[in-house]
Amino acid sequence: IGLAHEHILHFVPMSLTSGQADFAPFFYDNGPYSHNGNLALFSLSEDTPVGTQIYSLNGTDPEGQEVRYGLSFHPGSQEYFTVDPKSGNITLVEKLDREKQDSIDVLVSITDGQSEVVERVTIFVMDANDEKPEFQNMPAIIDVLETTESGSSIYKVEAVDRDTGSGGSVTYHIQSTLFAIDRHSGVLRIKSGEMLDYEKTKTHFVTVIAKDGGGNFNGKEQFLSSSATLTVNVIDAQDTPPSFIGTPYFGYVYEISVPGSEIFTVVAKDGDVGNPNPVCYSFDDGDDGVFTINKTSGSITLLALPIYLKREIFNIKVRASEVSPEGTLMDYGVTTVVIRVVDLNNNPPTFYGEHGPQNIFELTMYEHPPEGEILRGLKITVNDSDQGANAKFNLRLIGPGRMLRVVPQTVLNEAQVTILVEDSAAMDYEKHHFLTYKLLAVEIDTPERFSATADIVIHLLDTNDNAPKFSADYYIARIPENSPGGSNVVSVTATDPDSGPWGDVKFSIYGSGADLFLIQPASGIIYTQPWASLDAEVRSKYNFYVKAEDAEGKYSLAEVFVTVLDLNDHPPAFNDNFLEKTMVIGAPVKIEAVDDDAEVPNNVIEYAIMKAEPDNNIFDINADTGEIMLKSYIKSMAIIQNITSQRDFTWSLVVQARDRGQPSFSTTAVVKIDITEATQLNGGPLGSFLMQSRNKPLHILGLLAGVISLMVIVTVIISTATFMRNKKSNRILPNRRVRRRPRKQHTWNFKNPFKSPEAPGEKFRVEEEDNVVRHWPPPPPPCAPSLPPPAPPYIPTERQWAVPTISARVAGKPKKKPEISRQDNVNQALVSELKMRLEQKRILTRQ
Repeated sequence: IGLAHEHILHFVPMSLTSGQADFAPFFYDNGPYSHNGNLALFSLSEDTPVGTQIYSLNGTDPEGQEVRYGLSFHPGSQEYFTVDPKSGNITLVEKLDREKQDSIDVLVSITDGQSEVVERVTIFVMDANDEKPEFQNMPAIIDVLETTESGSSIYKVEAVDRDTGSGGSVTYHIQSTLFAIDRHSGVLRIKSGEMLDYEKTKTHFVTVIAKDGGGNFNGKEQFLSSSATLTVNVIDAQDTPPSFIGTPYFGYVYEISVPGSEIFTVVAKDGDVGNPNPVCYSFDDGDDGVFTINKTSGSITLLALPIYLKREIFNIKVRASEVSPEGTLMDYGVTTVVIRVVDLNNNPPTFYGEHGPQNIFELTMYEHPPEGEILRGLKITVNDSDQGANAKFNLRLIGPGRMLRVVPQTVLNEAQVTILVEDSAAMDYEKHHFLTYKLLAVEIDTPERFSATADIVIHLLDTNDNAPKFSADYYIARIPENSPGGSNVVSVTATDPDSGPWGDVKFSIYGSGADLFLIQPASGIIYTQPWASLDAEVRSKYNFYVKAEDAEGKYSLAEVFVTVLDLNDHPPAFNDNFLEKTMVIGAPVKIEAVDDDAEVPNNVIEYAIMKAEPDNNIFDINADTGEIMLKSYIKSMAIIQNITSQRDFTWSLVVQARDRGQPSFSTTAVVKIDITEATQLNGGPLGSFLMQSRNKPLHILGLLAGVISLMVIVTVIISTATFMRNKKSNRILPNRRVRRRPRKQHTWNFKNPFKSPEAPGEKFRVEEEDNVVRHWPPPPPPCAPSLPPPAPPYIPTERQWAVPTISARVAGKPKKKPEISRQDNVNQALVSELKMRLEQKRILTRQ
């Protein structure tokens, strides 16, 4: 403590005027861990940033005088701190480095203006981990003999860290598969089980990393490390036998070689390349006495002519021995030299037939032979007179498509050539009368690539392999209904590409719709039977099958659809030439005519009033529906009287019905109309409604259905309300047993008066065309559409059989009287009552 803190007192003379003594100021001594006082035993970390306030001087004066503080250093020393005289705050102004200066002597002072007290204090600089380890003997280069045993130490690495504590401890690390290092002592060794090998690697570079133990720096833990390289040179030792260079070895003896010819030269070097010894060559085995080797150069030489060599391949064992400086043979290495007796490629492939070399081969055969069949008529042999690889070649077949294939594809010396059928369908006489192929033989592994070619010509013979084929799957024809017998309908065509009789086609027709038609077997023209009478109103659609067949019975089918075109050959007809109608003002009466033609516009009818008596100007008619009505402005009988001055309300109208065909036909009928006003019948409003709806039975049925529905709904509502009330009150009604006298049961049979009875089977009956019998599929199953395409829409301007319009009166056709239904009875009753009222009105008017 005396060394770290020394008091130096300066006394100022005391004033005697006041009669009191003046005492010197003093510092508070707050202990070693305090940050204010007199800096006694104060320590500071070397990583403290410059500008940090590190301490506060603190003292007092006994008399209570204001004190000031001072701080100074010995002359020539570094000034690290400054002090504020008033507050005593000390600030660091220079960077600290413990490794350069681990303590700082400072003079601190306090004065009250009269007396000053100076103390010498020592500030200790504490260590921070700011220094890396430093190698003392690295980098370095060392020499190590390659025979050094594994596990031997070869070097000791030293590194020093100037920090204290854990930051000054050093450990060593390397990454190597050959060397290892003791992490604490730094001793470098060869790993156990590993050996140095000069012949593999002459120099090794080992990077050694020195790490410290870590420490605090600037408030964080920090680890520092350094690295250096150790170069290990491996010293060669005589421990490796000679090795051959450029293996494997292959030599060749050609048929033109002579004795003494150099075949091959082997080269070997001592494995100890640092200080190599010379090498001596010799044969171990396999030379058969026909080769020799030069002991010094390693050159292998032929001793006999090639024709005397008994083998094609020689595997000769060659030894390379290391010769010591004293001339003795030491370690050795052995390799194999493969010497092949090679034939010269001086013969190309050649094709042979039955009588020697041949380059054109011909064959005649039927088309479409079975796939995989051998063309036995071609007898081809191929040969190459060379030996070995010189006699190896490929066979290829070049020609149209891939109809044929050659076997074998690779030949050595000689082979019998086989041609197989690959694509039978493509060998078609109709496409190719003959086929020409090139058979090519090309050598594979020779530099000359000798080759040979031969032409193969195959003449194809025709067979009946095609069935006739129609130009279309179906034919559509149209013929007018008034066409005479023997009229042409349509012409079908079919072709058979086969030759001769196989290509001749005969046509025939069959099927349920073919009864009215014939076909010319050779031309395919379809025409009507001489006695045939076509009527579109009887049957307008016919379909049947047409068959095209060749001489051997091969055939194909097509379907023919014939449409009988309707002509306007029926005039419109009324049910009766004289019609009686009763018209209520405001309601129309309807007339109707029927046209028996089959198609529009021939059966489309237009209505017109030709004449009306006694007046032409009170009626209109709907041209499409035939409804006759009064002019729109006629609302009562009085208006009719004003217009016509007639008291008789019975009119006679001549009505015309005209169709829209070409030519156009028309007919007329006389319609007698009694006009009356709508009056209430005896039944009140219901009678009036029935009177107005006498021609509209559906209105009457609608009214009845509405009344019945209303009654059902009211009954359901009342029943539901009663049930809910009983359920809510939880009341159980008593059971009554009422015995009634049985009465005669009346059966009510409700029938729809407007619907004609029908048999149960009639509900699901499907209407079909008359006399049309379809057999599907047909006896020979054809591939044809089941229905013809839709006929083109009717266009009046494009009709083919336009005839000038003819107007005529045609007597109405007698029609079968329809059955009188219940609805008709009601209507007749209404009409009778209306007639009675009209007669009464007429009598009153005359009186």
